[in-house]
Amino acid sequence: MRSMRTIFSMLLTATLATGTAFAQDAPPPQQQQPQQQDWPRSFTTDDGTVVKIYQPQPEAFADNVLKSRWAISVTQAGKQDPVFGTFWSVANVETDRDNRRVIIQSVKVPNVKFPGQTDDNFTNSLKTSLESNLPQAAGDLSLDELLAGLDENTEQKKLSKDLNTTAPRIIYSDQPTLLVMIDGQPKLQTNKDWNLDVVVNTPFTIIKGQDGNFYLYGGKHWYQAQAATGPFSPAGNVPSELNQVQTAVDNANASNAGYTDSAAAAQDKEVSNIVVSTSPAELIQTDGKPSFTAIDGTGLSYASNSSNDIFQEQSSGKYFVLISGRWYSSSSLSGGWHYIASNSLPADFAKIPEGSPKDNVLASVAGTDAAREAVLDAQIPQTAKVDRNTATTSVNYNGDPAFAPLQGTDMQYATNTGSNVIEDHGVYYTVDNGVWFQSNNPNGPWTVATQRPDEVDRIPPTSPLYNTKYVYVYDVTPDAVYMGYTPGYLNTYIYGPTVVYGTGFYYNPWYNGFYYPRPWTWGFNVGYNPWAGWTLGYGFGFGWFHFGLGFGGGWGGWGGGGWWGPRIYRPAFGWAGGYRGRGGFYGANYYRNRGAFYSTGFHSNIYAGRGGVVTRDNHSFYGRTSVGRPAGGGVGSRPMGTGGRPGAQTGRPGGVSRPGGNNVYSDRQGNVFQRNQSTNQWQQRSSSNSWRPVGNNPGVQQNLNRQQQMRDRGQVRTQNFQQARTGGGGGGAPRSSGGGSRPSGGGGSRGGRH
Repeated sequence: MRSMRTIFSMLLTATLATGTAFAQDAPPPQQQQPQQQDWPRSFTTDDGTVVKIYQPQPEAFADNVLKSRWAISVTQAGKQDPVFGTFWSVANVETDRDNRRVIIQSVKVPNVKFPGQTDDNFTNSLKTSLESNLPQAAGDLSLDELLAGLDENTEQKKLSKDLNTTAPRIIYSDQPTLLVMIDGQPKLQTNKDWNLDVVVNTPFTIIKGQDGNFYLYGGKHWYQAQAATGPFSPAGNVPSELNQVQTAVDNANASNAGYTDSAAAAQDKEVSNIVVSTSPAELIQTDGKPSFTAIDGTGLSYASNSSNDIFQEQSSGKYFVLISGRWYSSSSLSGGWHYIASNSLPADFAKIPEGSPKDNVLASVAGTDAAREAVLDAQIPQTAKVDRNTATTSVNYNGDPAFAPLQGTDMQYATNTGSNVIEDHGVYYTVDNGVWFQSNNPNGPWTVATQRPDEVDRIPPTSPLYNTKYVYVYDVTPDAVYMGYTPGYLNTYIYGPTVVYGTGFYYNPWYNGFYYPRPWTWGFNVGYNPWAGWTLGYGFGFGWFHFGLGFGGGWGGWGGGGWWGPRIYRPAFGWAGGYRGRGGFYGANYYRNRGAFYSTGFHSNIYAGRGGVVTRDNHSFYGRTSVGRPAGGGVGSRPMGTGGRPGAQTGRPGGVSRPGGNNVYSDRQGNVFQRNQSTNQWQQRSSSNSWRPVGNNPGVQQNLNRQQQMRDRGQVRTQNFQQARTGGGGGGAPRSSGGGSRPSGGGGSRGGRH
């Protein structure tokens, strides 16, 4: 019998060949939005039997395999009354993460159960019909509804171990301040176009002037210091040779399609204090002395005059801050921070209401629905078909290839390149934007790999190549290799019951005339949002980073990987691109960038746009504005103080328009239930093919209520995501953040859960 992966491969090949997957030249995403279908969905067999399938209840979802149970009704030709039952499916799926859809490619139905049914011929025939018709009949499934429906009691596989949770240097300021990160001690290199020395191991523009002073440019302002590490103060008369630098940086930023220069930024006269760090550090700040606001229903307060996630426990006076998905606690904002696990937080953190100004942190609080969904989402791969004949890559080294032992394994890795190159028993492998390649020579030529080294799974998080273990080879045909990556490849890791950004370790960069950076965890106030992934905090917009600007002398710049490491490590980011008016900030543009960009816009699917790879073309917020809380505060704007996501929900998610037929469920024993629409009571389908009350069985009713709540929750997530994609509805910016200029405090009207 052919294996499931072989069947998956054949079906996916046929699907892609017929053009059902979007090609690279696909039209803009507003023309590609999947049509939402109501449940139940149906198909008719050759003998006239009508089969209705109800919304699946997923039981496991990992490695592109979705295991579900489904309620089903079958109405045979010539009969009026349907027969209700349950079937179980094991499906190979393709996941479209940006459109939040899941597409069944092939399916096996191992079991079908109907109350009182003993006809094996009927059961076997139905299995065959389901396996043939389910992929088309089910259509696109909502990823959010699947994630929300997964059993909350399912034990989560701990995919990441031994990550670093040691607190970086955490700097507190009650003045407008910006943290400038340099990757180790400053490395100076001459820019031949400017005939000036620049600091190359930083994303910031730091220039050594002809007068011997150092100048920092960003946010339309110049700052001056006697050393590259500061202290910087606002510059007075800037040397004329720096005018060319300002012009080049402004032009480079303005020409980048992901950067929106705003009139508000150009006119902003606020000048930030500058703090420089050459080692892992984070900056938290408030607008003046911290002002704490109580969170209803909890013993917690949050700093309402800060864009950071700063909390205080009212009973103990302890402070808590969330950075890169990790919690730290201290008795003082000015220091003494220590790590606290997400499942060791005070219980009140889990009671933060959805829809409240700080509900964005719930994804980092163990035991919450948001945390479970984030963990589940971090296990879902993005997939692609890689053409073995046309896909290729290249690797650049600083001199001849140099290798060092890859700790935890018997392999070696190349140290003098920005690419991930591994040597395993004389064969060389590299991962380029989610695709494995191999060669018999470290310089290539490179061909698509049909397997990855066995020891990849042993790479520890202390290695800068840790992320390669999250890129998989699923199947191989003579013409194509089916690959995929989970968010671990993009620096998102499951750590216990929540997700975190980065491994927490600092990796020494390579510098010898070339600067090759490694992945970062700290320094940019990275925070999680379910739609954007990880977003930068503080004022990292408005020209602070030199996007697309190489500094000559062989430095890779952003084009060769840049300060963040390989392009995949740049997290999602956005910033406000509107204007500040009475009552708040308007027109905030929002972009996601996990490293894939070409002429049609930004993508979080890093497979998009590269030759030799066919994938669903996952545009993300192509040319759209974010769903906007009027005073929202996008990343890079001034801190607005209120985070949050659209559509506040408490209890049963409000605003859910559940289709009238979408109220049928099944349990693991195959029993079928429905909630009576008129009496709001649960009923069970009996062996006599009729509905009877469930009766006073608290356990059954509690389980059914939970399943309904999770289904409703999934529908809310789907609706909110669709609102975000179309720019409709209410809600907030991706995350309350900003910085580099004076926080404006309360933030105007409040969004709810995103």
